[in-house]
Amino acid sequence: MAPFSPTIAAIRYGYGLSPGQVLTQNVDDLLVQLADAPLKDAFFPVGGVLAARQRADDLADGLVAVRPANNGGERDRDARRALQKKAEQSLQRDSTARVMQSVFSPYGFHERLAAFWTDHFSVNAHKSLPMRALTPLYEVEAIRPHLAGRFRDLLQAAVLHPAMLIYLDQNRSTGPESVAAERQKRGLNENLGRELLELHTMGAGSGYTQQDVRSAALVLTGMTVDDRYEMLFRPRMAEPGEIKVLGVSYGGRKRTADDCLAMLDDLATRPETALHVCRKLATHFIADDPPMDVVGAMAKEWKASDGNLIKVYAAMLNQPRAWSDPGRKMKLPFDFVVSGLRAFGVNRKNWEQRLSPSGDGEAARSVPVGSVQPGMGDMAGAESAQSMAPPSGDMAAEKPGPEGQGADAKIQKPANRQSLARTLTLASLRRMGQPVWQPPSPAGFEEGVASWLSPSQMSERILWARKASNTLGGDMEPRKLLEVALADMARDDTIRVVSQAPNRASGMTLALSSPEFNRR
Repeated sequence: MAPFSPTIAAIRYGYGLSPGQVLTQNVDDLLVQLADAPLKDAFFPVGGVLAARQRADDLADGLVAVRPANNGGERDRDARRALQKKAEQSLQRDSTARVMQSVFSPYGFHERLAAFWTDHFSVNAHKSLPMRALTPLYEVEAIRPHLAGRFRDLLQAAVLHPAMLIYLDQNRSTGPESVAAERQKRGLNENLGRELLELHTMGAGSGYTQQDVRSAALVLTGMTVDDRYEMLFRPRMAEPGEIKVLGVSYGGRKRTADDCLAMLDDLATRPETALHVCRKLATHFIADDPPMDVVGAMAKEWKASDGNLIKVYAAMLNQPRAWSDPGRKMKLPFDFVVSGLRAFGVNRKNWEQRLSPSGDGEAARSVPVGSVQPGMGDMAGAESAQSMAPPSGDMAAEKPGPEGQGADAKIQKPANRQSLARTLTLASLRRMGQPVWQPPSPAGFEEGVASWLSPSQMSERILWARKASNTLGGDMEPRKLLEVALADMARDDTIRVVSQAPNRASGMTLALSSPEFNRR
């Protein structure tokens, strides 16, 4: 039996602790989240899935309407700019709601898995204008419904979702010998075929060749999207004939969508895929250099259960080393921000009062109203330019801004709630290098400690901690925040330094800047 720790369960396998949180007591408590969480309404996309799909349809209709062919040969640039502004505003609202989803949810393990798989099958909302509307739908339609099922179902849903087809240019890929290629002079695009093998399934260096990449791309031809961003198979774009991928033949005299599905099924069951994905899961949750005995146990269960993901997660969680050596992983910026907001007790009931622009319910569900432009992430003007060292004992004497005038200094009240909401969520994540739904490449965001442990990164985190402490801390004592955020994981020297801070804001800033809070 694994040496289960409720604190490690909340921090390593969730988004951290919050005041009054009911702690999980065993592995089964974590796994049952995967059944309970889907029964609850998600906080994003704003208005629900049907409303988000309607926004995508409206955008599609609008883009068709502004085409030169529908405007006497002229581009309606003003109309397109209006569509772009509306789509960007919608994305910002959904992005904020996505952060709130992780802050509010009591199902931390489920939320972490949703983030993991969304990153594993990365798409970028800024790839094109339609992606502003499709990316939030991608997570709720392709990722979340399948993260507790079989990997083959998740693979199919993610790879063939319109967002993925557009992101990796599959919607434009045409078989060289297809009817469409002869008529439209289009060519083959290998992006999805390459990432399917290198990132989504087998992994780099697992034995496939460049010819396998090309062949996989040929099998995928025909998979595209229509003018309303719905996935469909166009036989005229598909490469005809028999195509071999890793020695297996697909297609024949007539190509169909079943050829693509068969290839995805075969890739999902390969042992290289099991090893690659299990290693990536263990890397995400346990350590940058994951214990190979844990990875091996997961891969063994993968094979035995035909890729049943719940059993794979259970195999990981039931390994003793899954609960040892805390602090081996660095929290990514999204995790840091979410766990910080949770530690301050931000929840569904008080969000409107503490962070929304106007305090009414609709505003809380739709902030920020305007799109976030470069430069809007600056925190409190000149405060963002201050140089801040990594946390140390010397920092206890530092005062967090003009309001920090002694041990009884009052916590600053936010002057602009809309600015505060944006500052503590989307703008901060952009400054820290992890904007919501905007990974730097199809490989997603980097996992390693080296990528996130740097002077500039820590400066941004300390700056966030200071701003959050000044505006959300209220009458909370630093020792109490430390107790809420870390429970029994706080080190004696951290407790001592936080206790010796000259005022509450400084103490809370130190608590959130501590190594224990920034690591898992």
